[in-house]
Amino acid sequence: MKRILLFFIPALIFATSCKDLDDYDNINPKAPQIVPGATLVSNAQRMLVNTINTPDYNINPFRFYVQHWAATTYPDESQFVIENRAVNRFFWNPLYRDVLGDLHEGKRIITNDPLSNIVDATIKEKVRNNQLATIEVLEVYTWAVLVDTFGDIPYTEALNIENVLPKFDDDAAIYSDLVIRLDKAISMFDPDQVGLGTGDLYYNGNVASWIKFANSLKLRLGMTLADVAPDKAKAMVEAAAPNVFTSNAEDTQLNYLSVLPNRNQLYESLVQSGRNDYVGTSTLIDPMIATNDPRLNEYFKTVPDSSFYKGGTAGAPNSYANNSAPGAMLENPTLPGMLLTYSEVEFLLAEAVERGFVLTGTAAGTAEAHYNKAVTASIAEWGGTEAEAEDYLAQSTIAYATAPGDWKQKIGYQKWISLYSQPTQAWTEWRRLDAPNLKKPELAISEIPLRLTYPTTEANLNATNYAAAAAAIGGDVVTSRIFWDKM
Repeated sequence: MKRILLFFIPALIFATSCKDLDDYDNINPKAPQIVPGATLVSNAQRMLVNTINTPDYNINPFRFYVQHWAATTYPDESQFVIENRAVNRFFWNPLYRDVLGDLHEGKRIITNDPLSNIVDATIKEKVRNNQLATIEVLEVYTWAVLVDTFGDIPYTEALNIENVLPKFDDDAAIYSDLVIRLDKAISMFDPDQVGLGTGDLYYNGNVASWIKFANSLKLRLGMTLADVAPDKAKAMVEAAAPNVFTSNAEDTQLNYLSVLPNRNQLYESLVQSGRNDYVGTSTLIDPMIATNDPRLNEYFKTVPDSSFYKGGTAGAPNSYANNSAPGAMLENPTLPGMLLTYSEVEFLLAEAVERGFVLTGTAAGTAEAHYNKAVTASIAEWGGTEAEAEDYLAQSTIAYATAPGDWKQKIGYQKWISLYSQPTQAWTEWRRLDAPNLKKPELAISEIPLRLTYPTTEANLNATNYAAAAAAIGGDVVTSRIFWDKM
């Protein structure tokens, strides 16, 4: 990843003064001289959630890829046009620059922080370890998103200002290293000591919550490896499962504020922009209507001036006035932005049981039990009741024993619905589980993307390493597969 640092030296004009420049110490009195490490972590947390969840099609087109939404006036991104607005660059840059860059610098500052407010040397070291482990978990999460999106990426040579032309590392090798790093981070946590405190926007420094998040992330990464490294996946999942989320209250999320600039990105695109760019697709809305899905009235609005729901056509221009727009709940500026949820964890546990993994502790149970918990948690997340979840699950087309398809299709279909507000992960899980069976839109310029192509800036400025990476993955095209996508 390349950074261009610009240093501006203002012209100082002294018409009558005879002061030496040294008298001014060359210091900008309005600029902070020392940035606390926790502040950098806070910004990284905010930018991470913003980037992976925003509906802005200039950054994150994945709601189109999984056919939750369709476009109205400007359908290019829903037809898988990537380069016109440099979608790949606008997803790549903030994750490298604003998330990993800030975490990297925050780690350096915290490592060198004397923690002078803590006298006991043993406690000081434990607190520092908690803070560094928190950063490490966030880094692992972000690197995994980049690999899942692009495949081979700059990793071992990235974030180094001395090397502006980093090589691209093998995606499978990166994942292997991320697993090692995550295990180390988990071992560093001490729940009896504090973490980043108010600098932590997800858990307010609660280390026990970070341990659960780290293990839930380990569960996710383990299941991602299940088709390509089943033994490794089994060991990871069985180790993590007893320590994962057990309720919606433990979700990893950013609680947005009602004022600028910290409102939910959905609010900014759906309300603040004054634009009407999105409607739901018939691909999602029609089956939700057919199964009386209690989330329907939260996911979508009725067609204007009517009492019915109607989905638009994926990959085509659609009329905003004649289709169902995203629901009013998504227009709440304080709607939390999600990184990882209890519902997703339960779907992963259901899959683990089907793959023959042995789950213990709070994770013990049948695939059906975990599936039911996952669906119920998703419905509750959107304001539904337990009774509504029971009625929904009682339908023959939804009940685990009678729903159509094999376990991948059953779990994958319901997971696709539940990840409605997590477009990046919804796209990853659709590629991994191959469910539901989405069809290429008629007007699309390619098959449904299995990856984003590399930013043009990499091809232009890091040409040799870019060319090697493109060759290694089978070509810099959207149909090249990430290493774990074997089906």
